[in-house]
Amino acid sequence: MSAIIYALSANAGIAASKAVAAAYTGSSAMLAEAVHSAADCANQLLLLLGIRQARRQPTPDHPLGFGKATYFWSFMVAIMLFSLGGAFSIYEGVHKLSHPEPLANPWVAIIVLGVGVLLEAWSLRGCIHEIREKAGDMPLWRYFRDSRESELIVVMGEDIAALAGLTLALGAILLSLATGNPAFDAWGSIAVGALLVVVAIGVGLEVKALLIGQSAEPAAHAAMEQWLRQRPEVETLYNLISFQMGSYLFVAVKARMAEQQSASGLIDQINAVQDALKASFPDVRWVFFEPDDKG
Repeated sequence: MSAIIYALSANAGIAASKAVAAAYTGSSAMLAEAVHSAADCANQLLLLLGIRQARRQPTPDHPLGFGKATYFWSFMVAIMLFSLGGAFSIYEGVHKLSHPEPLANPWVAIIVLGVGVLLEAWSLRGCIHEIREKAGDMPLWRYFRDSRESELIVVMGEDIAALAGLTLALGAILLSLATGNPAFDAWGSIAVGALLVVVAIGVGLEVKALLIGQSAEPAAHAAMEQWLRQRPEVETLYNLISFQMGSYLFVAVKARMAEQQSASGLIDQINAVQDALKASFPDVRWVFFEPDDKG
């Protein structure tokens, strides 16, 4: 949640300053960045909406809750990055290549982009700090692949794209200023758009896997397996299925229990294991237990 607030705070101010600078200078790269930041603000509001919806209590129609709402809105964010951000920026750049116009007061754009780099770096730092609290020393690329927290995946992708996009736009305007050729500004807009399309596709593919259904993070799944095998009530663990439901987990266990003679004793053992599993792994909300005497 805090990473989203960091990003929203930075992007709101950046979007307004970029829009003013784009209107003042006529820079297509700056306009592309203004649209990018405005889309990012909308994206972060959608992520906050998804988090709020995911906290709703289960209903008869949705007995496992609404945790996967965050995945839906994260996927919508990827689509918005692709369409509003990427496609528009590419279109604007191509249009300016056909009708080149010299930049007016390019130093205004340079100052705004420079400040934007600092603000986006602050936002990315906040996101990485939150990730480090959850992932420790895990490399960021590995976290991006293994994490089941779609909102952090999206914010990290957005922040990296924003910082890279600002750098591209700044470089394009500096080249236009140095050479007097406005085509560099147009190519900067196209480069920003292409970057956003690549990031949107990457984020979309990651969130698609969560929408379809993924297990718990590999480390968490392995830890639960080891925990179950060490329980005295569990004689043999045949199978463990974990299913990520937003920030919560659905777990199904098939095992041979130590108690084989008494039905009430068997039930007591299952209940004890289920309660202890939820206590040891707080993300586990639902546990379905199938006792069996064969795999």
